[in-house]
Amino acid sequence: MTPEEFSQLRYGMFVHFGLFSLLARGEWVMNREQIPPAEMKETARAFNPEKFDADAICRLALEGGMKYIIFTTMHHEGFRMYDTELSSHNVFRSCGRDLTRELVESARKHGLKIGLYHSLNNWFDQPDGAAALENKENYHTFISNTFSRLKELVSLYKPFDILWYDGWWPFDSHGWQAERMNEEMRSICPGLLFNGRNGLPGDFGTPEQHLTAPEPWRPWEACVTLNAHWGYHANDNNWKSPVDVINMLLTCGTGRGNLLLNIGPHGDGSIPEASAEIVRKVGSWLKEGGEEAVTNCDKMPFSPTLPQPEDRGDWDSQGRFTASGNDLFFTMHYLPGKKFTFTGLRCNVKSVTACNSIPLKFTQERDKITVELPEILTSKLSPVLKFLCDRPPVIYRTGGMRTPECKHPRYDPVAPDLLYD
Repeated sequence: MTPEEFSQLRYGMFVHFGLFSLLARGEWVMNREQIPPAEMKETARAFNPEKFDADAICRLALEGGMKYIIFTTMHHEGFRMYDTELSSHNVFRSCGRDLTRELVESARKHGLKIGLYHSLNNWFDQPDGAAALENKENYHTFISNTFSRLKELVSLYKPFDILWYDGWWPFDSHGWQAERMNEEMRSICPGLLFNGRNGLPGDFGTPEQHLTAPEPWRPWEACVTLNAHWGYHANDNNWKSPVDVINMLLTCGTGRGNLLLNIGPHGDGSIPEASAEIVRKVGSWLKEGGEEAVTNCDKMPFSPTLPQPEDRGDWDSQGRFTASGNDLFFTMHYLPGKKFTFTGLRCNVKSVTACNSIPLKFTQERDKITVELPEILTSKLSPVLKFLCDRPPVIYRTGGMRTPECKHPRYDPVAPDLLYD
C-alpha cells in the first residue's frame, strides 16, 4: 500500500486496549496516578479478557464501513498485548492468549488493512525514558531495548501495512535514531508505512482530536476518540453522536484525509454497546450514499470575504455539500419539510437521487433547484442527496438577496471571527 492509497481508505478503527482497560480510568492512569510498576505487575495477574473477540471487532469495523484497523500492541504502560520473549509483562503470561495475533489474523480474514500501534515510551521497563535522559549508559540500553521490541513485533506479525508509533517523549528524531528505526523496520517488512510520531514526518500526518489537513497537503489521518478517552473509562459517557462522526467524515473527505475513530473495550475485552451502536449507524449511512459523498472528493472552497478564482462551494443551514466530478452531494442533517430548495448552482442538473437508489422529483429555474422529499427520508439518518450535473458543480451565493454586478465581498467585508464549514 502506498501513502496515496492509504489516503483514500478514508475511515479506520482505532482500538485502545491494555491493562488500563481493566483499571477503567483511562489510558494514562499509570502515569497520572504514579502507579508503581510492581503494582501494575499485580494488575496483570488479574487480566483475563475472556470477552475479547477479534472477529467481533473486525465485523464491527466492516459494519461501520471502515477499511482498516489499528491495534495497540503496547501502550505507554509497557504491557505487551502479544506473546514476547523480551518481557514477562505480557498478555500471554496473564491469560495464555496472543491478542495481537488474534486481531491480525482476523483482520486478514476480513480484508481489512492492518496497523500496529506501539509506544516508544515505556513507563514499566527500566531504564525508562527519564533515566535515559539522565545518563548516557541508560540511554543506550533504553534505545537498544526499544529497537529490540520493535524488531520482534514487526518480525512476529509481518506482513502488515502500518507501524503506528506513539509516545515519543522524551526524544526528537535524533534521540530516537528515527531514520535507522524506519530503515530497519522496513527491511524486515518491505512496504511498511510509518506515521510521524518518532520525530520524522513519516508517510502520513496524524492530527489528534482535530481534523486539520496538512498545508501543503500530504496524506493524513485524524485520530479521534468516540468519547473523551482513548482507553475505557467507566464513567465517561460523553459520546459523540452519529451525526458528529458523519460530519467528521465529510470534513476528512473534503480534505482528502482519513478518519481513525477509536473504540476502547472494557477490561473483559467486550465492546461498549454505546460505541458499537454509533459505529453501526454511521456504517448504515455510508452504505446509503455516504461513502460516495466522502470518497474522491473535490475541493469546494469558498472565501467569506472577497471571492477567489477557486471558489466553488458554500455553506447551508440544512447540511453539507461535497462533490466529485460532475456529482454534487448534499448530506441533509435537518430535513426542511417536503421540499428542499437551494440557489446559486452554476450548472444544470440531470437527475437527483437519495440514499443511493431513491429517485427524486425536482425542478430547476436558472440557479434555483427545488427537490421533492418523500416521507421515507424522515426515517433516514442524514440522507444523502446526489445531484448529477452537466459539468463540475459550482455554487455561488452571497449575503444579499442577489449577486451584485460589481466587486463585492461574499459574506463579510473583513475577515470574520467565525469559521465556515
